[in-house]
Amino acid sequence: MKITVIGTGYVGLVAGAALADMGNNVICIDNNIEKLKQLEQGIIPIYEPGLEELVKSNFAEDRLKFSSDIDNAVKVSEVCFIAVGTPQNEDGSADLQYVLGVAEQIGKAMNGYKVIVDKSTVPVGTAEKVAEIIKKYTSHPFDVVSNPEFLKQGNAVNDFLSPDRVVIGSNSEKATKIMQEIYSPFFRTGNRVIVMDVKSAEMTKYAANSFLATKISFMNEIANLCEKVGADAEMVRVGVSTDSRIGNKYLFPGLGYGGSCFPKDVKALIKTASDYGVDMRIIKSADDVNKKQRNLFIEKIKYKYGSDLSGKTFGVWGLAFKPKTDDIREAPAITIINELLKMGAKVRTYDPKAMNNSKGIFGEKIKYSKSAYEALEGADALLLLTEWNEFRRPDFERIKSLLKAPIIFDGRNQYNPERLKQSGFEYICVGK
Repeated sequence: MKITVIGTGYVGLVAGAALADMGNNVICIDNNIEKLKQLEQGIIPIYEPGLEELVKSNFAEDRLKFSSDIDNAVKVSEVCFIAVGTPQNEDGSADLQYVLGVAEQIGKAMNGYKVIVDKSTVPVGTAEKVAEIIKKYTSHPFDVVSNPEFLKQGNAVNDFLSPDRVVIGSNSEKATKIMQEIYSPFFRTGNRVIVMDVKSAEMTKYAANSFLATKISFMNEIANLCEKVGADAEMVRVGVSTDSRIGNKYLFPGLGYGGSCFPKDVKALIKTASDYGVDMRIIKSADDVNKKQRNLFIEKIKYKYGSDLSGKTFGVWGLAFKPKTDDIREAPAITIINELLKMGAKVRTYDPKAMNNSKGIFGEKIKYSKSAYEALEGADALLLLTEWNEFRRPDFERIKSLLKAPIIFDGRNQYNPERLKQSGFEYICVGK
């Protein structure tokens, strides 16, 4: 099938490469010429395991192309995926200017029946707005469907190639059949395509992300209470998560959620509800708890050293909002490091993938180290903020020799408290 994917960001590039890998002819569109040149050379602008290989192999096989010519791409394609950004407005709503701008370009380029797919995360009613704009510029028939993505950063390629389900929001039998055909190669051992109306599909993405965010905030509140009453949050997590009704995912206490999805989608759902006069009290609370969780970690540091951190240096492990990504959007590390700087501290950091992106935020305010251990040289304490695999089993004797004092603040509960205590460390974590 001939497919156009408009937008080569995180969602668009993964979708385009994965669709091409199933034998489709895919054109990925972007208005950034330099970015397109880099993609043609196999230079991937984001870090996502497996994505570079997927792009290079399908580009080499001529199934995947990159272009800025949206007019031609729409004309030669049967299906057009809209995968541009929907950044957050000041009031929490999703900014649809890029989605609607693409809709106008598609309308002007129409030369026959097309299926227009909203792949971007968009609020309920967006498909109707896209359709209204396209109708202004063409008399050709088309259908707009909603096909929300459920990609986890760090596992996005595998999530797309082996999805647990695909949601298709469609009010057209013709469009539904085309979308089912596109996704049929991804389900060789069973059909996990869920077809529903467009508005329900648009709501599904926000509902799913908000529920997962709520699970994280719920466990963080339980962990905070555990600290007060003397319980162990890890033991509680195990006791709760083994209940089959609850499950074991998104129940790890720590610094809260970040990234490009959960914070933005939670706020967008709250704003949509407010527009319709609905008070989303549970989801509002999840958002509030998430904001406070980072401050509670800072309070642990202040409790140890006081509010004046002049003369103190902290070695920070992890800048990305989660491992296996270079994404620092809404990362807890940003909040924590900024607060440390305000209190007069010096910060030495290391992250396997996210340091370049962090330079755009911190500039020269912090030091970027070549290795995890270099970040600890002469530091007063280690702060673990992202749970990269390489941080899971470090050389603790080496850590002790590098630090001024053997102190670890662990925002991800990675280490065994008793073992560290026996090794002479002061270990401050979450929920214990």
